[in-house]
Amino acid sequence: MTTTTSNYHSIDKAFSAIKILKTSAAIWLATAFVGQWFFAYYILVFYGGSAVQGDWATWSNRMIHGIIEGDIIGNIAVLVHILLAFVITFCGTLQLIPLIRNNFPVFHRWNGRVYIVTALIISVAAIYMIWSRPAVIGGIAGRIGTSIDALLILIFALKTVQYAMQRQFAVHQRWALRLFIVVSGVWFYRIIRGFWMFVHDGSSPGTNNTLTGPFDLVLNFAGYLVPLLLLEGYFRIKKNNRSIQQVSYAAVIFSLTVAMAIGIYSAGNIFWLPNL
Repeated sequence: MTTTTSNYHSIDKAFSAIKILKTSAAIWLATAFVGQWFFAYYILVFYGGSAVQGDWATWSNRMIHGIIEGDIIGNIAVLVHILLAFVITFCGTLQLIPLIRNNFPVFHRWNGRVYIVTALIISVAAIYMIWSRPAVIGGIAGRIGTSIDALLILIFALKTVQYAMQRQFAVHQRWALRLFIVVSGVWFYRIIRGFWMFVHDGSSPGTNNTLTGPFDLVLNFAGYLVPLLLLEGYFRIKKNNRSIQQVSYAAVIFSLTVAMAIGIYSAGNIFWLPNL
């Protein structure tokens, strides 16, 4: 009887731990969705509004690689990049909402196709854009960091499609989450910088005018590799059935959620809202 009771307590404890872990992950994801919708709204209003008015100089003032007179192919790449940046930021979040995925499977499939195609196009356009023009901002490290992110997007997009076609949906979902992380690299870059500036009262130690300072060099890679590493940790700890590790990792995720919320608030006030 004592053994049976002990087993029940162990099962209940394990169930509670995994529930806490999943809940912390869901809160993180919901916070990221809000931040990404905010970013999508900024792209639509700022870049879309200036495009309607024919004010292309505004793009050049806010982008590392803006509109350059005479560079037809490069300018097309910029236009495609901005247009699809809105599409991928908005559509990507919809793919990960269980309510939509479970109740509207046809929409999920078609939205997924749009998302994947957009990811492939925007990655190729980004690689062309940064290597066909002078590295005015970010230097060679910025180019390499962005290129690695774009290559990961291409690989993860193909893996996501592969496992969906093979109907291995559990594996498909994991690759879809990896894809979401690397696609969000540009967003994470801004959020992390926003948090960094928040904790330093508006300044950015390790940054210079060309974004080639020590902090900038790290952020070129950390913006997508650190979130990706944390996701892989979540996958592993979720499976290991060790309650202490699951609860501990849930605490880490919750702490990062708070930091991300601060980063969203800071980035919004520093980079986005002043331009709307």
